[in-house]
Amino acid sequence: MKPRILQLLDSFDQGGSELQALELTRLLHDSGKYEVYLASLKPDGVLRASIESLNLGEMPSYPLKSFYDRNAVFQLQRFVRYLRTKQIDLLHTHDFYTNIFGMTAGFLAGVNVRIASRRETSGMRVMAQQQAQRLAYSLAHQIVANAESVKQKLIEEGINGSRITVIHNGLNFKRVVTRRNVSREETISALGLRDVSHGPARFVTIVANMRHEVKDYPTFLRAAQRVSNAVPDVGFLLVGEGELQESIKQLAAQLGIDGNTFLLGRCENIAEPLSVSDVCVLSSKAEGFSNSILEYMAAGRPVVATDVGGAREAIVQGETGYLVPPGDDQLMAERIISLVQNPQMARLMGEQGRRVVEEKFSSRVLLQNTEKLYERLLAQTVKTGRVPDRKHFGTKSGRQPVGASPPSRP
Repeated sequence: MKPRILQLLDSFDQGGSELQALELTRLLHDSGKYEVYLASLKPDGVLRASIESLNLGEMPSYPLKSFYDRNAVFQLQRFVRYLRTKQIDLLHTHDFYTNIFGMTAGFLAGVNVRIASRRETSGMRVMAQQQAQRLAYSLAHQIVANAESVKQKLIEEGINGSRITVIHNGLNFKRVVTRRNVSREETISALGLRDVSHGPARFVTIVANMRHEVKDYPTFLRAAQRVSNAVPDVGFLLVGEGELQESIKQLAAQLGIDGNTFLLGRCENIAEPLSVSDVCVLSSKAEGFSNSILEYMAAGRPVVATDVGGAREAIVQGETGYLVPPGDDQLMAERIISLVQNPQMARLMGEQGRRVVEEKFSSRVLLQNTEKLYERLLAQTVKTGRVPDRKHFGTKSGRQPVGASPPSRP
């Protein structure tokens, strides 16, 4: 009988965690080794259609407004019943909200293997949220960190290193493959940019959401102003959406670069802006392991990124791109200018970056590493007849420690 594996994600919105969770779901399904189930906290999102073709059957959702109101209790009871009814062997959650909800339900349902995830280092959670997530971690048998830097952060927070497994993000190369026989001019037109004969000759691109200040678009825009002063024919493509979009527009105008700065919003086909980019940038103050960096490299583009989170685990300094200190718009601009003005070096860096992703960060590697973890934990339950690593839980009995209540869900 195949092990029954359930992936719990927050939503089907186009975010980094969601993309990784759905890619893993597809890979596990296609491997044929498991009976794969999928559930979410929110049922909607642009990515839902991409997974429905797998015919996984029912994909239940458990919508929350808070973690400690009547609805939360009702949804938790529903999920516990579902886990028991489907006799789920392994539950894997993928972000802050699903960790708290899923690990609690998995513990109550007696799921044999419970795996939480951590995809960030700092800059995203207030103290109450950090406390709530630590309670969730105490109910997990393992925590998947998507970078060594994330693992170290967890250890600093008091998590036993033996309970943490590093599995880097994996990239499906189809995301960065462009249509054949489509010219640069046609792609630029499809992106809604001005006629290339009157617009920028080269483009510097950033792909990051506009929901969280941790992505630090102001540093990118200040660097863009410096680049524009030195190389006037460069344009800047900003790919992302969120509540900060208007303030980003206003800052571009204040810096005098709004004429060659293009906010593209959410991009269904990320391959299009990457294909016309000469340099790609990430300006975050904090990260886990950036999907954007992998996409840049897989598309054969040199990268200039802030040295945060797992960036240095992907970027080889001076070979596939450059790392700069967070907030240092001057050095960021200098690195961008050097690449824009030396297209041969930029091309060689991009080619090397693509090779790195193929060898270390492909979907194939993601699946191999995840299956290795799953098989080890499932084998422990068969061998011992109990859940693995109970000694590492928050209490000796494995019961949830008493502590701060989880915060309200925004």
